[in-house]
Order: sequence, then C-alpha cells, then structure tokens
Amino acid sequence: AEMAPALPDTRLVYVADREADLMPLMARAQQLGTPADWLVRAKHNRCLPGGDKLWAHATEGVPLGEITFQMPARKDVKARPVRQQLWARRIELPAGKGATVSATCIVAREIGAPPDATPVEWRLLTNRTVANDLEAVALIDWYRARWEIEMLFDVLKNACRVEALQLGTIEKLERALALFMVVAWRIAYLMRSGRTCPDLDAALFFDPDEIHSAYLLNDQDAPDKPRLNDVLRLVARLGGFLGRKSDGEPGVKT
Repeated sequence: AEMAPALPDTRLVYVADREADLMPLMARAQQLGTPADWLVRAKHNRCLPGGDKLWAHATEGVPLGEITFQMPARKDVKARPVRQQLWARRIELPAGKGATVSATCIVAREIGAPPDATPVEWRLLTNRTVANDLEAVALIDWYRARWEIEMLFDVLKNACRVEALQLGTIEKLERALALFMVVAWRIAYLMRSGRTCPDLDAALFFDPDEIHSAYLLNDQDAPDKPRLNDVLRLVARLGGFLGRKSDGEPGVKT
C-alpha cells in the first residue's frame, strides 16, 4: 500500500503458480485493500459456503467464450495449438471463523485436444472481476506471461548469481539488485525479441560498436544493415550456441 503513491502510473500485479494458492495471502490482500492485483493458479478444490465444490461451481452454465493460442514446446513435448473454453464466476472463498474472501474463479478448459496429448486446463483465482470474455482472456494472458517472469528470475539467480552476493549493507544490496534486474530484463527481452521479431534492424537494440564487436569476434564482416536475430546468434555463439539446424534459437543462457 505504501508503494502506490510512488508509482502513480504503475499497476502492480502478483502472478503465481499453484504453490501460491494460500488463503492467508488472499485474506491479507483483501485486508490491505488489495494494493496489488493478484492472480494465482488454484490448487485446492475448496468447499464453498453453500456446499458446492469450487471448480464445479465455477463451470456451471455455458462458457463465456473461447481462446486459441500456440502452446510452446517443452521437454519431450512438441509445440501445438490449444483451444480452450472459458468460464468465470465471482465467489466467496471461506477464510475461517466465518470470514470470506471475494474472488473470481476462471476456468480455461481445452477442447479438441489431440488423442495423444493431455488436455490443458487452468483454474485461476484472482481479486479482479470479469464482466465478459475479453476480460477473462486478458487474465489468461496474464497467467501465460508467468513463464516469462520465471525466466527473468532464472537469469537473475543463475546468471547474475544475486543470491551469492556478499555485500555488507542493505543499501549496497539494493543497488546491486537494481542493476542486475536491468541486466536480467535486458537478456530476456533480447531473447524474446529475437524469436518474435527476428528481422528488425539490430541498430534498434545495439550500439554500432556492439554490432561491430559481435561480427569481429566471430571473424565475420558486418552487413550494411544487420538483422536483430543475426546479431543475437553471433553473441550466443560466444556463449556456446552452435547454431545447427536442430538447435532452434538461442536461449537466455547462451
């Protein structure tokens, strides 16, 4: 709540997976007046005050609409399109001693999944209200952004090694974290931009000296207008990326 005046044009959002399906967290947010929006994947099929089970109650009636997106490849699982039906229902979650927490339960259930695939179903809880299918889709997109958030913190912890910092004061630690957060964001942003917008002019992202260095260190002549993805692949080669046809695009590590 104290951060709100310092960030007047910033919307704070807490997004988390099933380990954050914790009633004390939701109750505390409500007690504080919800200074940040929250969206968590539901782990517990709670019993509601009226006796219904949460997930069955949320999916009563016709769906609000549908969403279609491309599920990215994972280990031993190929990328594929996913089509989900959406439900959203405002509910009161029991919070102990007669208290309740107001929340919206969103269920996104895959239809038409391939016979050899496990249908993708997400059950989400949030403080946000949902009036129509577009608002439900927006919250689904928030949850789908969770992987980008995890990747950012993976870089922060395992590449920048912030947990190994041995600084003497909290002020020094805060300054170091501020710097490394920018570094981690930059790496994740470049990787994602190279995959989604590979043909952009590299000069939009790198200084001329940086572009020249990438080609020089790889013993190549720079073209007049190098593409973003070409420069990123050259940088990744210095980190061990081989660039074979089966290697796909470089990740944050390389």
